[in-house]
Amino acid sequence: MDRRSAALGILLALIAPLALRAQVPPPPWEQKPQPTPLGRPLELPPGATPAPSTAEQLLVETPFDAPAGFTGRSSVRPSTTAGQGFIPVEDRWRIGMQAWDRYGNNHPRLDDYPFAEGNVGNPFKQNVLKGDYPIIGQHTFLNLTATNQSVFEFRQIPTATTPFEVTQRPNSEEFFGRPNQFITQEFIKLSFDLFHGDAAFKPVDWRVKLTPVFNLNYLGVQELAVVNPDVTRGLNRTRTFLALEEWFAEAKLADLSADYDFASVRVGSQFFVSDFRGFIFSDTNRAVRLFGTRFSNRDQFNVFFSDQAEKDTNSGLNTFSDRHQNVFVANYYRQDFVFPGYTAQASLHYNDDQPSFKFDKNNFLVRPDAAGVFQPHSVRTVYLGYAGDGHIDRYNISHAYYWVVGRDSMNPIGNTAQRVNSHMAAIEVSYDRDWARFRTSFFYAMGDGDVNDGVARGFDAIFDNPNFAGGEFSFLQRQNLPLFGVQLNNRGSLIPNLRSSKIQGQANHVNPGLLLFNTGVDFDISPRFRVINNANFLMFDKTNPLEVFLFDGNVKREIGTDLSTGFEYRPLLNNNAIIVGGFSTLIPARGFKNLYDRFRDTARPLVSAFLEVTLTY
Repeated sequence: MDRRSAALGILLALIAPLALRAQVPPPPWEQKPQPTPLGRPLELPPGATPAPSTAEQLLVETPFDAPAGFTGRSSVRPSTTAGQGFIPVEDRWRIGMQAWDRYGNNHPRLDDYPFAEGNVGNPFKQNVLKGDYPIIGQHTFLNLTATNQSVFEFRQIPTATTPFEVTQRPNSEEFFGRPNQFITQEFIKLSFDLFHGDAAFKPVDWRVKLTPVFNLNYLGVQELAVVNPDVTRGLNRTRTFLALEEWFAEAKLADLSADYDFASVRVGSQFFVSDFRGFIFSDTNRAVRLFGTRFSNRDQFNVFFSDQAEKDTNSGLNTFSDRHQNVFVANYYRQDFVFPGYTAQASLHYNDDQPSFKFDKNNFLVRPDAAGVFQPHSVRTVYLGYAGDGHIDRYNISHAYYWVVGRDSMNPIGNTAQRVNSHMAAIEVSYDRDWARFRTSFFYAMGDGDVNDGVARGFDAIFDNPNFAGGEFSFLQRQNLPLFGVQLNNRGSLIPNLRSSKIQGQANHVNPGLLLFNTGVDFDISPRFRVINNANFLMFDKTNPLEVFLFDGNVKREIGTDLSTGFEYRPLLNNNAIIVGGFSTLIPARGFKNLYDRFRDTARPLVSAFLEVTLTY
């Protein structure tokens, strides 16, 4: 065999295995899509110059797999220039993945397989309407949220009678009549949140949000002059209201570090809560807010100024009328302060509530309070506070302290100008053991011990909505207790402030204050079902404001015992469907009976029950 034959044999020996391997198809995960000629003209971006057309020059596009979820149409046009011959896939959000039926069962619903398809009506899969894919370019997203909230509530509260004005009930002479009331509220919200950013760790560059809300509310009572001072209005009231509750624009002003620290500004009607538990200010209203983070998001800060809008009386939603009240808040948060897992906060609040005269939509006087002198007055106060929330070792702790100083130009109960000087303190300690959380807490709002000394020592908040000692499940916080033209306490507030209305009245610092002692336990029965139980013992701090207001020199401090139990059920293991319900009762003690006893009967226990269903897309 000559050299040529030997070389040919060696070459055949090398080529033969490759030829045999080429006849066996590779496994699916090694198969690569081959370019496919499409035979259609190339769509060039504006300004590009097309190449000379020839019969052989066809645009070539690789096979395209649809991405998971509902993506909508892409607005990103390919930037192919003449002569390249391929369409680049530039919309990185819509790059698809090859379908993979892991078990070969044609995608049955209960099988585990990746890349699950989505549709426009499913918010649990990736969806362009939920901010998962951009709607403009590659950085502008839309998050559309639709919410329906239904509230049904039965309650018993002290209800004044009209024994001398009407003869519906002959020979009735009691100050307080039948306490039963039924309330329904229906909120339909549609929120449009358009933002520009990366939808990941980086804060958004800008955002625009609009949230219109429609409300339908109904109140049914058993006494006249409750739905309206005009007794001819009967025992029922139905109202509707449409509001633009949120409307704001947000823009990032600067990056403060390489670790995504930033400073942004938000202008318009927006939600803001000034501390961990909402003790001083928690509201959605028109404002300007400067906020951001420092030290790799370990510190956060807010500077907030609100020119408050008037609230609708029955729905609590915003109107476009001016409230003549300005609120300024500055706070600073520090995470891992002293103890890992514990966050500290220092804050300053300023409330400038200007003189005004206001009847609400039901024709009740709300400014000034219907007590003492009916004279418009201003309330200007400053709150200095320190709060903390987190855990120290295995114990969860949440606490707050506030000191308020200022001036009330003409307090209705004090009948003169008052210098404000008061304090508030709260603390909650809890311990988790398996699926149960054991809690105990204490709340103190200072009361005014002498109405006539010219110093208002009763503590009152600006617009509070505390999540504390049972929160919305507590009878005292969920219900208002009317008392001859004012409220002993207002719905959504713990403080017995003798204020006409939390949403439309002015802060009143001549009040009896409160001492609250709480114990409670929460049970996570399952990931879907949670039970919350609380027992609160309530006392007035001082009774002099009540004695002066009622012309009664013998009001005791004990209010009573507030017992409540509630549940939260999330059938889908998320916040898209939430069912909340609760039952509570207030067992009166001597002080409560001094206020609400009848001539022939003592004040009886009051009960309340509610059911709230929230469905969100």
